[in-house]
This record gives sequence, structure tokens and C-alpha cells, in this order.
Amino acid sequence: MSSPTRQELPRYMAMQPLFRSLNEEDLARITAQGCSLLRLCRGQTLFGAGEACEHFHVVITGQLKLFALAPNGSEKVLELLGPGQTVGEASIFDNLPQAFGAQALGDTLLLRIPKIAITDQITRDPSFALRLLADASQRIHKLQRDVESYCLHSGLQRVVDFLLESRTATPRLTQQPHTVSLPASKATIASRLNLSPEYFSRVLRELEDEGLIQISRRDIHILQPRELASYTLQ
Repeated sequence: MSSPTRQELPRYMAMQPLFRSLNEEDLARITAQGCSLLRLCRGQTLFGAGEACEHFHVVITGQLKLFALAPNGSEKVLELLGPGQTVGEASIFDNLPQAFGAQALGDTLLLRIPKIAITDQITRDPSFALRLLADASQRIHKLQRDVESYCLHSGLQRVVDFLLESRTATPRLTQQPHTVSLPASKATIASRLNLSPEYFSRVLRELEDEGLIQISRRDIHILQPRELASYTLQ
């Protein structure tokens, strides 16, 4: 799909999950309040920790990583965001600076919506506010599951869970061999799983040696899904 022009923003916004149920009048009202397209090149920062953010962003194409920096400069990847996902929700409800940074992992196109346009729609349409809260709730639950995994699951189990949860096959085919394409570099995913890049690569080699997966650059071919799922129980 070609990139939308400014005139096409209302139609294109309607394709995004959060705005899909809005009528044409609401979409036109939102886009008329300063919405724009923002293109980021690989490695370009959307915002950094401590910066103010007066906009709400929707990923159209590409991918962002949300990350935090330790005092020694080491990076912890908190979340990977792809098409249809949003960033900047906190700026809608408070005036606090960003607690983390956001950076493009590749060429990325974003829909940039001013805070006032979102708060105005919330005032007009309480159901829209509920959708925002539902999205936020899902992300909070996901982060809680991540913390639980860091505390209670081994590194091996985290890698296996990641591979199985990242599958693109339909549910009825998930027990059949299929391929998972890593959404980012191995180092980025390792940070996302709270692992060192070396450990992440070592686990992948172990799984490959066991005949459970086959590695082809960023494509991980899941050869034996059932056996992979039970491997950490051995």
C-alpha cells in the first residue's frame, strides 16, 4: 500500500484499529486539528527520556522500540511496536516528561496526532475513551506478564515462549512446522527478553542442535512445535 497523503488521512486513519469505529465526521475533525505524517529513518529517535511529548502516534509501517537507559549507558528494550500500535498515550492524560525513549528500528511511517485532538474526541465520545483504556490495560497486563517471566522463568523458557508466541500461523496450524520471522535484531530481542545477546544466540544454537528449529538469518523455522513447547520441561 502506498503512503497516504494528507488529504487521505481520514480514510487511512479509519483503517487503524483504534479509530476504525469512528464516523467520517469524527475522523475529519481529528485530522483537521493538526494531524500529520512523520517519517523516521532507521536509528532516528522519536523522543527521548525526559522529553515532553504533546503528540499521540500510531505506527503505520515499520517498527519502533521503546527503551530505557541505565546510568552506565546500557539499554533495556521495553517493547517493540509494529503497524497499528500506538505510543504516547501517557502524554494525553498528564504533563509529565517521557520516562523512556522511542527509536525507529527501520524506515518507519507514523501518524502524528496532537494531544488536543484526542482529548477532544474523548470528550465527545466516551466509547472512544473506553477503547483507549482497553488498549492501555492490555499493554499493562503484557508488561506484568513480562515481569513475571523475568522473575519466574528461565532464560531458555523465555526464548521458547517468545518463539511460540511470535508465530504467524493460524491457530489450527500452530502444531505444524512453520516459520517465525524475528521482528528485530537478535541483540534487540535479547534485551527485550532481559537476556544477553550471547545467551540468546546460545539458546537458539542449542534448539537447532536438538533439531527443534532451523535458523536462517532472521527466519526461525519451527520444525517440531510440540517438542519445542515441551523442551523446557525436560
